[in-house]
Amino acid sequence: MSTPGCFSTRRTLVVRRAVASLARSVTPKHNPYFDEHRSGEELGRKSLHSGVFSIASRGISVFVQIASTVILARILSPEDFGLVSMVAAFTGLIPVLADLGTRDAAVQRPQITHHEVSALFWLTIAIGLGLGLLLALGGPLIAGYYDEPRLAAIALASSLGFVLGAAACQHFALLRRAMQFREIAIIEVGSNLLSSIVAILMAVYGAGYWALVAKPVLLAAITLLGAGWYCRWLPGIPKLTQGVKEMMKFGLHITGFTVTDYVAGRAIDRVAIGKIAGAASLGFYQQCLFVYENVLGLLSISLHPVAVAGLSKLTGNPAELKRAWSRAMMTLAFFAMPAFALLAVSAQDIITIILGAKWEYTGELVAIMSLRGIPHCIERTLGWLHVPAGRGDRWMRWGFIGVGIQVIALFAGLPFGVEGVVVAYVVAMYLTFIPAIAYAGKPLGIGTRDLLKAIAAPFTGAVLVSAIGFGLRFFAFGSLNPLLRSALLLAICGLLYLFIVVVVLRTREPIKIAWRLVSDFRARKSAATD
Repeated sequence: MSTPGCFSTRRTLVVRRAVASLARSVTPKHNPYFDEHRSGEELGRKSLHSGVFSIASRGISVFVQIASTVILARILSPEDFGLVSMVAAFTGLIPVLADLGTRDAAVQRPQITHHEVSALFWLTIAIGLGLGLLLALGGPLIAGYYDEPRLAAIALASSLGFVLGAAACQHFALLRRAMQFREIAIIEVGSNLLSSIVAILMAVYGAGYWALVAKPVLLAAITLLGAGWYCRWLPGIPKLTQGVKEMMKFGLHITGFTVTDYVAGRAIDRVAIGKIAGAASLGFYQQCLFVYENVLGLLSISLHPVAVAGLSKLTGNPAELKRAWSRAMMTLAFFAMPAFALLAVSAQDIITIILGAKWEYTGELVAIMSLRGIPHCIERTLGWLHVPAGRGDRWMRWGFIGVGIQVIALFAGLPFGVEGVVVAYVVAMYLTFIPAIAYAGKPLGIGTRDLLKAIAAPFTGAVLVSAIGFGLRFFAFGSLNPLLRSALLLAICGLLYLFIVVVVLRTREPIKIAWRLVSDFRARKSAATD
């Protein structure tokens, strides 16, 4: 006769076998998500192609984001944006904590198993649920801090998006590990487009700031569906192996940096400006950051997953890793630095033309902030070195240094208003970006001299072009029509940059790399057509 205990045990075994069988059905014996890291001749080309997909998807997403924001800015008020930004100063940290750095940890690790990824999945789900509940319950406290009752409901609605985001973390980690950036691009572009369309429709029909609240929640939901569709992996029974413990430790170090970086660069300034200057001023500042961070994300941050995946496969060959990193730095600086220089000299006119006269002050802020982007696009590549080196602890230590510098800059600029804060941030970035990269590269034998060799020419060209462009704008083209003035500045400064860097300083390798990439894509297209 079977006892209740035996029946319960058998039932548990049946459930476990069913889950394991289901997991095996979606996790075949040969699965690119769990392949061991190996370098090879195709790695460089695959990394380059992946970078193109990553930048292209980010570019389309930025276009969608900017287009939707332009439309929403014309429908909604600065106060609407300010209200959502007040909550975002607190909620923006939640995805960082829910991820716990496990995506980079899973990509960096030479070998990983299905059970280890399952353990990371259930961990992020538990953290996401806990933090979402904490945000929902903490809404009244946020509302009380700003003395704005509407913020409690905004916080409650926003909490759902972070739970959904946590569920997609490991699927994205596996896609990145297999360097399936084409699929990631489709997911990101599709989710951005659909969520933006719904948000605009809500605004048109009078939803007000709720359109801005709904957008990230819809984005997380659609992204989760897309990740599940392309990455046909289901979590199984977790196992707390030594590998999981090591990845959790590594991820915690990355999270330590990301938290300090978020507090310094995305939270404390918004909290301080919102408290001191109010929702309208914060709305102008938030729109400035929106433009700046989207450009930075397109030109630099979008390459982080590709660079980490590619360089992590070269850790067994330090010389090749150093050469690959140097080429990547030179190419990034060559194309990203002048983009910020051009934005700086033209932003004041372009922002006003696109968003309308009521956002003119935002244009002035973007013009100043863009000067920060010249070194910032390089500083944001810290993870390209810390993650492949397996030194998340050093990345976290630098995060504490960075937050101290950022706080000093914030309080030095606050007495001079929002413009004072932006100027202080620009100065701080020029003082710290070289030490930041030198510190990150030390375990891999990469130092200040290597960095300067890679970026000196583009940096010199971008700074000179910015100075000349501002001189032309205010002293030669001041009376021109804003649209004509912007077009002239972009054309003159762009040609001047190429003359300084390519002709005078003779930096041509990035152009050769870009040409080879174009030729390669043409060859592949021709082969597919034949």
